[in-house]
Amino acid sequence: MFALYRLTPQGPQALPWPPAAHSLDDATRALPPGFYTTFRTFDGKRRVLGLRRHVRRLYPQGNPPPRLTPRQLRAALRAALRAFPADEARVRLVAVPDDGVYALLEPLHPPPAEVYRQGVATITVDLRRPRPHEKRTAFIQARARVQAELRARGAYEALLAPWARIREGLTSNFFWARQGVLYTAKWGVLPGVTRGVVLRVARALALPTRYRALPLREVPTIDEAFITSSSRGLVPVARIDAVTVGPGRPGPLTQRLMQAYAAYVQRAAEPL
Repeated sequence: MFALYRLTPQGPQALPWPPAAHSLDDATRALPPGFYTTFRTFDGKRRVLGLRRHVRRLYPQGNPPPRLTPRQLRAALRAALRAFPADEARVRLVAVPDDGVYALLEPLHPPPAEVYRQGVATITVDLRRPRPHEKRTAFIQARARVQAELRARGAYEALLAPWARIREGLTSNFFWARQGVLYTAKWGVLPGVTRGVVLRVARALALPTRYRALPLREVPTIDEAFITSSSRGLVPVARIDAVTVGPGRPGPLTQRLMQAYAAYVQRAAEPL
C-alpha cells in the first residue's frame, strides 16, 4: 500500500502511484530530480521527530524554493496523512525546484526486534555522497547498484568508506566506540536528524564524544558500532565485512544510547 500526493497551498492532490514502482526509491526515481527527506511518524501519525529540520532540507540555500511555504507544506502533509489508512507511516518528501513538493507514503514497517537485540551485518564500499550536506534524489539512483550488492551478500547496510575511512552509511549515519569514547565523522557526511539527536543525548549522558572517521585498518580494534536513521532509530552493528565488532552483539554504550533515544523521542517528537 503506497500513496503519492502533490502538496499544494490548497491541500494534498492525490496522484497515481507509478505502476512499476515497488518502493519509495522506485517512485522517487520516477519523479523529476530534486531534494528529499525521509522520516517516520509517531503517535498515530500525529508527531514527527525533528520535523523542522526535515522540512529545512527541502529549502537549500541557493536553490529555487518549492512553490509553497513550510507552513503550507505541513498543513497539506497533515491532510495527506489523515487520509492514509495506516497506523504509522514512513514519509518521503521530494521538493522539485520550480515545480512543487511531493509526498510519498507507505505503512511503517519497523525492523524486527532481533535487529536491535542482535545487531546487523554491514559491508564497506568505496563510495561517497556528492555534496553530502544536501539530500539530492540523484543519489537514490546512484546507490541502486550498491543496494543490489547488499542483497547479494546478505548485508543490512553498506558503509561508505572513501579513502579507506568509514564516514556514513548508504542510508544512515555511522557511529563507533572504543574504550568508552563515542566517535562519528564530522566532515563529508550528511548531518542526519537522528545523528544530531544522538549527539545531543550523548552530551546529556556525559559520554565522551570525538569527531573522527573510522580507518578501515582500525575496524578490528573497535568495541561497538551502530547506524542511525529517522525511520529506524539506532541499529547496532555486529559485523563490518568479515570482522566481528566487539563481542558481536550490542554493547553497553549502544544499549544506553538506544534507551535514552527512545525516551527522547517520547518527549521531543513535534506535532504535525
